[in-house]
Amino acid sequence: MPVRWRKVWVSDESYEAAGVFDVNNDGVPDIVSGAWWYEGPDYKKKHHICNVAASGEYYDDFSVLPMDVNGDGHMDFVTGGWWGDTIRWRENPGDSNKEWKEHIIANVGNVETTRLWDVDGDGQLEIVPNTPNRELAVYKLKTDSKGRGTGEFTKHLIREEAQGHGLGCGDIAGNGRSDFVISKGWLEAPKNTFKDEWKWHPDFDLGCGSIPIIVTDVNKDGVNDIIVGQAHPFGLDWWEQRIAKDGKRTWIRHPIDPFNAQYHDMHWVDIDGDG
Repeated sequence: MPVRWRKVWVSDESYEAAGVFDVNNDGVPDIVSGAWWYEGPDYKKKHHICNVAASGEYYDDFSVLPMDVNGDGHMDFVTGGWWGDTIRWRENPGDSNKEWKEHIIANVGNVETTRLWDVDGDGQLEIVPNTPNRELAVYKLKTDSKGRGTGEFTKHLIREEAQGHGLGCGDIAGNGRSDFVISKGWLEAPKNTFKDEWKWHPDFDLGCGSIPIIVTDVNKDGVNDIIVGQAHPFGLDWWEQRIAKDGKRTWIRHPIDPFNAQYHDMHWVDIDGDG
């Protein structure tokens, strides 16, 4: 079946990020963006969340990541921004007429954007901000005996050196663990994710990379490759991972689209349903 699209106008706000999750627990996905959430299924009715700090033409709000942080059954969301230097979560009040309270998780420096990944493989998503000028760290939500969020986080430092622009997470080493990919190389996850040292592999220079840098087996050879777009310059490429019989790892760059730029955010999804 051919893929067909229908464009639907929602609103004319110009915030940096948007997310989709069920805000009011009616079983229908809603759209959340900046200072507002738009009620599904037609998204014509909007509700105020809170005021979002502006800096020139930008807003300090670079992600909308759903997470029930305080375990009350209402979906909150995690965000962060370049100028505020923090990652924070906004608390869903469970009432469409009330504003959402903001909570600071950590001061992390300039935030390009933030992602949720299950870094340690326990089934719980962790917060991982791309902070180009600062360290790479993971923030894990503390939970109670029933697995519900407590509103508090534990910081786990992965690498002290500055990350650079671009961040990905996936199994590069082929051992079933979640490694990190940053602009100048990749970090191999140890057996004990948050206690042992991560091994640094300066295998490549990806430039001003996208978030995420996608980790997937592009050529179906059983080894994961990476797809990276340039966030500010031109270029979209996939880097083929090859492992020789002696275990030596090499990377070969293949252009996908050298004629476009601004690949800040990418998603790897099956749009046409062909598997």
